[in-house]
Amino acid sequence: MSSTVISNIAALVTNDPSLGDRSPLGLVRDAAVVIEGDRVVWTGESSKAPATDNRVDAGGRAVLPGFVDSHSHLVFAGDRTEEFNARMSGRPYSAGGIRTTVAATRAATDAELEANLTRFLTEALRQGTTTFETKSGYGLTTEDESRALRLAARHTDEVTFLGAHIVAPEYAEDPAGYVALVTGEMLDACAPHARWIDVFCEKGAFDGDQARAILTAGRARGLHPRVHANQLTYGPGVQLAVELDAASADHCTHLTDADVDALANSRTVATLLPGAEFSTRAEWPDARRLLDAGVTVALSTDCNPGSSFTSSVPFCIALAVRDMGMTPDEAVWSATAGGARALRRDDIGRIAPGAYADLLLLDAPSPVHLAYRPGVPLVRAVWRRGRRVEPRPV
Repeated sequence: MSSTVISNIAALVTNDPSLGDRSPLGLVRDAAVVIEGDRVVWTGESSKAPATDNRVDAGGRAVLPGFVDSHSHLVFAGDRTEEFNARMSGRPYSAGGIRTTVAATRAATDAELEANLTRFLTEALRQGTTTFETKSGYGLTTEDESRALRLAARHTDEVTFLGAHIVAPEYAEDPAGYVALVTGEMLDACAPHARWIDVFCEKGAFDGDQARAILTAGRARGLHPRVHANQLTYGPGVQLAVELDAASADHCTHLTDADVDALANSRTVATLLPGAEFSTRAEWPDARRLLDAGVTVALSTDCNPGSSFTSSVPFCIALAVRDMGMTPDEAVWSATAGGARALRRDDIGRIAPGAYADLLLLDAPSPVHLAYRPGVPLVRAVWRRGRRVEPRPV
């Protein structure tokens, strides 16, 4: 098995507080990383790096763990350009929102859906995302939900069943019947292809009792809960997520003090999705409040065609620093180690012996540049599972 050292790293973000400057980022200066196979086997000062088969000179640039995008909706067809244009132009728009995407997704072939998925994954990888979670939720029939999960599972282990995105149009007058479908026949067909189960717990989607029934049924089939919680209004989503030991409560825009306390005293991660607030001109989540309370925070893109059509984690980092009260270090940690926590993983989101060799090289000397230079394509190279997957001259 060949080994490679990446040396002459100006700033290495390990996310291991026992290393380097002992901060949460575990920042090591003038550093090196040794990769063997698909794992990191050594980190430290460049001058102390062991001999290897191959060498890459980072040229005084920064190296970070690959971004962990723990919330996305990538199996869909069509887009909602007209809806976005109307919203940004201050005009009323009466198209069907999620239902528009549902209709397009149902009409698409498997090949069309997978080609779309692959395009977005390539786009995300180019921007440094090496691990992603993605959901169903745009089919809302047993057949369409199960095929979405089957397609997603070809590309990631982090697959989430979101049959409870909204009530399917056919069940608009019978939401109880749709919950019965989601917890019965649809769950039976979808559980073999997923790791997680999610529900949009929100006024206009599913209330607390419906969400509890759906998540409990999924858990009985071996799927672990995640929750779309408290995005549009105050509601029961966060409390339900903590009650059921959900890996993450996602959005967390409208929180009571009790919600914040519940998160702080649990292992449920608050996953913040600033792309959604940017694209809808909604109120920003208060990351500072959560962090000061001791809540574990993740940052993710929420990439979807309606409310957050971005695959760029660097963009979300810049938004979190500018508009959500996070420091650059906190935002970088949340987009890497925080995302790993939201997926209950310890083999990603860090650069330390034993972790997967998922890392990115910035065309900058410091990770602060991700917020300092918003919109600039700073990711120069990416390694995923030890393999250089985005080759550009170093």
